[in-house]
Amino acid sequence: MLKDGTYAAWYKTPLDQGTGIVHVADGQIWGRDSLMTYHGSCHVDGDRFTATVSTKRHTDGRATVFGNDDELTLHIEGSCPGKIASYTATAIQVPGMILQGTLILTEQQPPAPERAGQMPEFNPDKLPKLPKRSR
Repeated sequence: MLKDGTYAAWYKTPLDQGTGIVHVADGQIWGRDSLMTYHGSCHVDGDRFTATVSTKRHTDGRATVFGNDDELTLHIEGSCPGKIASYTATAIQVPGMILQGTLILTEQQPPAPERAGQMPEFNPDKLPKLPKRSR
């Protein structure tokens, strides 16, 4: 099941490949990569999910994985039986080209334990002394 959370994204088309960050929460999906921002809605049904996502370029430069189109509407279908989802997507603006991708759920690290007690005040006189060298 595609859970609410943050995912590392990897995707490719016959033209190129890329990586990004995707967030899923409450039926919404959004994220960004080095060229584009994306947002839309998603629907989860067991291990399967679908999404419609709009993209918009935020940085000029190289072409997107679909070519030079700056704004795309993606239709996404995929499955997520665990923490890794695989999906395919098509863009209305680029008929016939298929994007293949993977989403990997990032797990939050537990917070570091708090130190017991206060840190002692720094005292440079307590540092070890180097032996004196003769010249």
